[in-house]
Amino acid sequence: MNQVRPNPIALSVVVPVYNEQEGLGALFARLYPALDALGERYEILFINDGSRDRSAALLADQQRARPDVTRVLLFNGNYGQHMAILAGFQHSRGEIVVTLDADLQNPPEEISRLVARMREGYDYVGTIRRQRQDTWFRRHASRWMNLLREKITHVRMTDQGCMLRAYGRDVVDIINRCDEVNTFVPALAYTFSLHPTEIEVAHEERAAGASKYSLFKLVRLNFDLVTGFSLIPLQFMSFLGIALALASGALFLLLMVERLLFGSQVQGVFTLFAITFCLLGVLLFSMGLLGEYVGRIYEQVRGRPRYVVQAMLDDTDGAGTGDK
Repeated sequence: MNQVRPNPIALSVVVPVYNEQEGLGALFARLYPALDALGERYEILFINDGSRDRSAALLADQQRARPDVTRVLLFNGNYGQHMAILAGFQHSRGEIVVTLDADLQNPPEEISRLVARMREGYDYVGTIRRQRQDTWFRRHASRWMNLLREKITHVRMTDQGCMLRAYGRDVVDIINRCDEVNTFVPALAYTFSLHPTEIEVAHEERAAGASKYSLFKLVRLNFDLVTGFSLIPLQFMSFLGIALALASGALFLLLMVERLLFGSQVQGVFTLFAITFCLLGVLLFSMGLLGEYVGRIYEQVRGRPRYVVQAMLDDTDGAGTGDK
């Protein structure tokens, strides 16, 4: 017989934090009033992902200021945004779990709209940034990667880079059972949800600080997404290898026929060099792609923990309310 949890929490908000000391004050000033206005029981889980500034101290101060609804997980190092979210999922108690970046690019006031959509019967609500406040390169690179990712993985997300999302408890529980070392949380949610939907949300400039995602980290993230949800890249490289082998064989036969009929063609040497370099490039890329998959297996079989929680600041009783 299932036990009924007393005073269940309606909403958990998971906020990863990494070197956000300049913007945390503004986040606190907007997030708590937005959640208090819902009139529902909620909790906020801040996950400090090994910040090197004063973020941990500021989170501890905020936990003491609002101990009824605030919980803080302190990692012993930097494990990445998605590991922080997974830790938040593991410790969340709400029937609805909302993820939110700490940089205020997604307004906390939009959380009420996500909750309202969840109340309509959806088990996952994705978001699309309206009038995105990023550079031209980041906007268009994100759009291209969205298209490529959808073609390869068949995971339909209009905007994979927006972290403001709502997850039903059933979806969160399934995600918590996954033990992948490298993963992409929104894609997992789309995989396991039965009734997903998307809505447009506002997008603002960063309140303070700079983006933690460099070009390399964005490429790394998309490699994790593609290799974690599809074998198509490996299959594509296999077909490409077959096609190049056939083309190389045909070119070899053509050159042999020309040599027999017309003699040595010295001017073709540079063409051969170009073809050789092209094939070497394809070969090296194929080896790198195969290395991505092998590397994922290597990290998985080591069996190391995905993250380590150094401490948890929690004075809630599981029945936190937005009432002050």
